[in-house]
Amino acid sequence: MEILGTTLRICVDDLDASAAFYERLTGAPPLRFDRGGVSVAAVGCFLLMSGPESELEILRKVSATIAVKDVDDAHATLNDVGAKVLAGPVETPVGRNLIAVHPDGSVFEYVDRKPAAG
Repeated sequence: MEILGTTLRICVDDLDASAAFYERLTGAPPLRFDRGGVSVAAVGCFLLMSGPESELEILRKVSATIAVKDVDDAHATLNDVGAKVLAGPVETPVGRNLIAVHPDGSVFEYVDRKPAAG
């Protein structure tokens, strides 16, 4: 599995104010989208999320998002090394992802940028 980078996940109350802060901090413009009732702003290596507490409670359990070259390869490697895949791989607006629990109990999201086939 080829790891390309890591994104830090931060749940915030005021997405607009937080996005402006992280934009100034990183110099990167926010990429904004909504997913499952949660508003998201990706700014540099930060993924800011805001929404209902019931949704954020679940999202807080994921330590970080790990960008990989290929989610299918990550899936196979994770299975080989004893991780448990909880969800996915599934298509997202920007590629595919899966959620896995490592043997130490850490939860991570793995993502690639491969568009849906067809």
